[in-house]
Amino acid sequence: MATLPTWASSLSHQLVMPNSPVRTRSGPVPPLVVKACSKEAVTFENVDLIKRRAALVGIGTLATGLSLSRCASADEVPKNYKAFVDKIDGYSYYYPSDWRDFDFLGHDSAFKDKFAALQHVRVGFIPTSKTDVHDLGPMDEAIFNLVKNIYAAPTQVPTIYEMTERTVDGKNYWTFEYELESPNFARSAFATIAIGNGRYYTLIVGANQRRWSRVRNQLKVVADSFKMLDI
Repeated sequence: MATLPTWASSLSHQLVMPNSPVRTRSGPVPPLVVKACSKEAVTFENVDLIKRRAALVGIGTLATGLSLSRCASADEVPKNYKAFVDKIDGYSYYYPSDWRDFDFLGHDSAFKDKFAALQHVRVGFIPTSKTDVHDLGPMDEAIFNLVKNIYAAPTQVPTIYEMTERTVDGKNYWTFEYELESPNFARSAFATIAIGNGRYYTLIVGANQRRWSRVRNQLKVVADSFKMLDI
């Protein structure tokens, strides 16, 4: 079994300093805690991924047959979205109903826009001995280091726009918006991270920067919909 990368098991405790290449819209962003209703409802390849995903995609298309929570029914899946539910690996989320699934190397599930391939969502996870995202340290410090050291390539300048925390059925989720800018290209995304079931889950949904203003709200629904299921 693959071992947990150093960055995921023990993020640096060094705060981002003023001269760091990581930028924010207006300096450090204070956490916003959002309480949600009670629900029951990074990354390695699985040898049986193709077979299992084929079955799960079938589940995701049956929106009327889903039961994701004690306080929500399948009818509450937002209009123009479908639900992807993976009861084997313990997570679920919504994705735009006109997207199609595809293989994203090293990820457990992924869907993309039919016409804009760079507009997509992907979910992966790695094993961890941690039990909650708070085990990673302060939210702003952990996210700054994650974006700077993991998401951004050496040629990219990352900007973090907002960080939020929500708690659902005792499980904590961190969602943040960020941009990665290269000399000739920029991409924006939302990421949601959570720890549970002995796994460190990561959902990333993003698009080309030129399309971001048009699709941001649509993709935020995807990022906020991620839930861990008990397995």
